[in-house]
Amino acid sequence: MPCLSLSGTPVMRKLRALVLSLSVSAMLGGCFLWPDATPGPKPSPLPALSGSVKLQSDWHKSAGKLRPAVLRPAVAGISVFAASADGTLTRLESGREVWSVRAAKALSAGVAANGKLVVVASAAGELLAFEPLQGKALWRAQLGGEVSGLPLIADDIVVVRVGDNLVQAFNVADGTQRWIYQRAQSSLILRSYSGFGRIGDAVLAGFSGGKLVSLSQGGGFPRWEATVALPRGANELERMTDLVGEPMVRGDAVCVAAYQARVACVDSGKGTVRWTRDIGSGVGADADDSTLYITDTTGAVHALDIRSGATLWKQDKLAWRGVGRPLVVGDYVAVADTSGWVHLLDRKEGRFMGRLDVDSSGITAPMALLGKGFVLQARDGTVHMISLAEATK
Repeated sequence: MPCLSLSGTPVMRKLRALVLSLSVSAMLGGCFLWPDATPGPKPSPLPALSGSVKLQSDWHKSAGKLRPAVLRPAVAGISVFAASADGTLTRLESGREVWSVRAAKALSAGVAANGKLVVVASAAGELLAFEPLQGKALWRAQLGGEVSGLPLIADDIVVVRVGDNLVQAFNVADGTQRWIYQRAQSSLILRSYSGFGRIGDAVLAGFSGGKLVSLSQGGGFPRWEATVALPRGANELERMTDLVGEPMVRGDAVCVAAYQARVACVDSGKGTVRWTRDIGSGVGADADDSTLYITDTTGAVHALDIRSGATLWKQDKLAWRGVGRPLVVGDYVAVADTSGWVHLLDRKEGRFMGRLDVDSSGITAPMALLGKGFVLQARDGTVHMISLAEATK
């Protein structure tokens, strides 16, 4: 679930917190800033299955608790890199701990990894880089504040978002700053599992006010800006339209979701909006070559045609279960909920094909593909490897 932070002077923060606390806590009961016991709509019961795809946990390993950080596991080759809010960074292979290091006193965002680098952000406002084979610390860079989303390793740079208005890029080799892109700051900041996208030599970044910007990888210069959603509402909370998740690049289209507002696809070369749908999301989307899969703010999962935005199917039987970002896994779409269940949907029709009770602590972080299955990290920090067996139809 996304989380809100308040920016501005201390007095303004206190005033806004006083005005918004009731409405925010009602909307974001799963957020670490408010208790999970906040009253809300009753979760839907588990729906009946239409198929019998077997989901199983091949292995699990604790990597430390996630909350209150914006952390999710990263996959590079056969390795899984997972972090904990208390500052531990761990490399796993087939459920075996290869190494574990104390990266910082506390971590706030990550993990990003490839075959040459692993990066996380500390709660003290530092970007930390490690060598992936043995976990040796390589460099650290001071940021302009706390990281509010997921870092990206893009060839020779690491890109991070600080607050909601600042993007910084650092050299992969030594952590020196390469460029900065800055916008006007918002009063409310949405801390969520939002990241960057890439197309060619451009980095795609979403901002508050429903803006998607294409930045040159070499210098951070804006090439185009698209307006996905316009802020509307009686107060700052209602007007929040931050882009969530990661921009999905498929062919010449870039598809993004705006918090409690819209989903849209734009032209990747010019930034012109091709279509929009009034489907708000707090977790983002995934896509295959022709279809965009998105979870809305009620927990319903939608399948939309990337070319036109037309609805192909909608699965609303998981309403109010705290359903997270979809993940395309072969012929299926996997979603996890805050009760700890993983649900497997048929990509063509949205039918429930399989289900697994994974972790009673609940699942809020996005899942990641690994081989023919996927990995996830539960709220208590346990990393699970989930595999699929052939379906019996």
